[in-house]
Amino acid sequence: MPQVNKLRTALSGGLGGDTAPPSPVRLRTALTLFFALDGFLFAGWVVRIPAIKHQTGATASTLGLALLGVSAGAVITMMLTGRLCRRYGSHAVTVVCGVLLSLSITLPAQTGSALTLGLVLLLFGVAYGGMNVAMNSAAVDLVTAMRRPVMPSFHAAFSLGGMAGAGLGGLVAGRLSPATHLFALTGIGLLVTAAVGPVLLGSRGAAPPPVEQHTDTSERPRRMSPGARRIVVLFGVIALCTAYGEGALAEWGALHLSQDLNAAPGLAAAGYSLFALTMAIGRLSGTTLLERFGQTRTLVAGGATAAAGMLLGALAPAVWLALLGFAVAGLGLANIFPVAVGRAGALAGPSGVAAASTLGYGGMLLGPPVIGFLADWFSLPVALTTVTVLAATAAVLGYAARNAANT
Repeated sequence: MPQVNKLRTALSGGLGGDTAPPSPVRLRTALTLFFALDGFLFAGWVVRIPAIKHQTGATASTLGLALLGVSAGAVITMMLTGRLCRRYGSHAVTVVCGVLLSLSITLPAQTGSALTLGLVLLLFGVAYGGMNVAMNSAAVDLVTAMRRPVMPSFHAAFSLGGMAGAGLGGLVAGRLSPATHLFALTGIGLLVTAAVGPVLLGSRGAAPPPVEQHTDTSERPRRMSPGARRIVVLFGVIALCTAYGEGALAEWGALHLSQDLNAAPGLAAAGYSLFALTMAIGRLSGTTLLERFGQTRTLVAGGATAAAGMLLGALAPAVWLALLGFAVAGLGLANIFPVAVGRAGALAGPSGVAAASTLGYGGMLLGPPVIGFLADWFSLPVALTTVTVLAATAAVLGYAARNAANT
């Protein structure tokens, strides 16, 4: 099996060619823009869901089934993307998925039924999942080359891109049709990919190395040992715990504020925005936290903070206290996913990223329906306390992985 990512080869000149490879700073900038583009496009689609629901005539239940296409496509393709990254390189796969994601986002606005919407969202999910695995794999290798824990900064770019996409979508929702809006997003996505994609492709960091480099014992092992596989799964479960919370707050946070606390629509919508903002702030400070406190303390403190914040957010009797809880939960959850995925990738390359990401996004897929069922059986505030339970679980698992984090 070829080695995973050859950033060290690329930075030192790599395979033959006339063009000097980009510097680590340029590669970091390019990857940061791809993370931001990913969040921007995804949020741009999400804010048009109500209009497309009306366009397709879908009921709440059929829309829910159609929306599963995104998660199903993402989860199904994630393990395949790991193999593609090993064969063609994470840089090339990132660029290709960027093009596919940009093209596929315009398709939902062309549908006229829930069935066709689900089918095109399956394609959108394939591109979204593939891009997430590929760019995280590329980021893991860049982190290794730079020897600095900068992984959270990439995920901060995703959060900030999502905020920008949601904000732009909110501004144009009353003026542009979904078809026009999403078509414009396709153009933006293709322009960004065309502008920064050559930096990744030109690095040649994703190309297979010469045969003689296969024997370099400093590179990653060719196959995961049983112990490494268990550690990857452990970090994948940690990622699942935090993604569960993100999915639950995205789908149910505003409803909790409006339904249970009688918040005005604008104030209720601000709940998730506040959560996303504090998550972005937490990720921007993630590198400093990791350098100062290390992975274990960051994971444990983050999980404990998120558990306390979400408990307040779920059970607070006043809107302002619930908003405070959402903000604290965002700070706590901010760095758990990037640290977990980054560590899995450091152990096993794209296969580790794919495995941890699949488990993580499985949590995002699992969260909203579980919250819905529990809300029917008990109440929405009680259902949201499951986010507290899983955040606390992430803290415990993060402590259990303390030895693995230092290997």
